[in-house]
Amino acid sequence: MEAKTKGVIKLWEKYKIIGIVMAMGVVLLLWPSGADRSETGGTNPLPAEDGLQREMEEILSVMEGVGQVRVLLTTERSGEEQLAQDGDVAYSGNPSAPEDYSRRWETVLTNSEAVVTGRTSPVYRGALVVCQGGGQPAVRLAVTEAVAALTGLSADRITVAKWQ
Repeated sequence: MEAKTKGVIKLWEKYKIIGIVMAMGVVLLLWPSGADRSETGGTNPLPAEDGLQREMEEILSVMEGVGQVRVLLTTERSGEEQLAQDGDVAYSGNPSAPEDYSRRWETVLTNSEAVVTGRTSPVYRGALVVCQGGGQPAVRLAVTEAVAALTGLSADRITVAKWQ
């Protein structure tokens, strides 16, 4: 038994770096990222859209006849911010035929906040609205028009259902 233990310890000493790196890789693979799932074909709602969903729920719930409401938005692509960056390129050797070079990029900060140079809007795939008044045609139409106005979705990509 003691020989087996010494053998395991010897193997661990020899391959511990590889073992640690592999364990870290497994942990990173299992770590929830909250990333845009549309890259892998998914259509799950993204955290960035949660704010819009909540705002839509608040405003739709006060519309006549709607009542209690829940909204689910799915996206093709989430909205993004482009940040200002500053960079350097350093060369070593002859400038006309450098031997090696390195690049360094940093995000530009103002008062400890990144400088945003542009924004892209999310591209929505569909919307589901479940509300107490969802069984009434007039309410369905009003909700569909409101969601279309806020998301840019066409009416055929918006479903309004009655709350049970």
